[in-house]
Amino acid sequence: MDNIYIPHLLKAPDRKRSIPIDEMIEGMETLTPVRGTLVIRHGGTFLELVIKAETIITLSCDRCLQQFNQRLALENSEIIWLEAEDKDKHYPLEREVAWEDLSETLSPEGHFAPELWVYEQLSLAMPLRQLCERQDCQAPSLDGTETPSRFDSRWSSLEVFKKQL
Repeated sequence: MDNIYIPHLLKAPDRKRSIPIDEMIEGMETLTPVRGTLVIRHGGTFLELVIKAETIITLSCDRCLQQFNQRLALENSEIIWLEAEDKDKHYPLEREVAWEDLSETLSPEGHFAPELWVYEQLSLAMPLRQLCERQDCQAPSLDGTETPSRFDSRWSSLEVFKKQL
């Protein structure tokens, strides 16, 4: 996806641009291309972004350490304020910032990187707890009762250290 020069959106019909997405996103390891639509609307002092997309990723289960595939679906919207950067402002190294000042801004004469924004949205959509849904999903046993064929070798160094104590 190419970067979008923000002032060009003002000349688009309805100040809106719809971008079909059907590609792999750089930096995001997915099994399938990200497919969907990103709509960008210039609202004068802000950009309104609406995305509906999906892909499939491979995750490692936090409990049993086995890999599994997970469908990621995005249906998000965001407002990014357009504000000229004031380079003459000299801020102290430490200052208190109010919650309402914590917003994303872009220069009204700058560029918007849709691929980076999609990457960020996919990253935020990833589950915090990555657990597979298998019936036999359980943590590997470290007490030696686990059979060697099912024991994950990545835990062996911890087992050696445990025996030294």
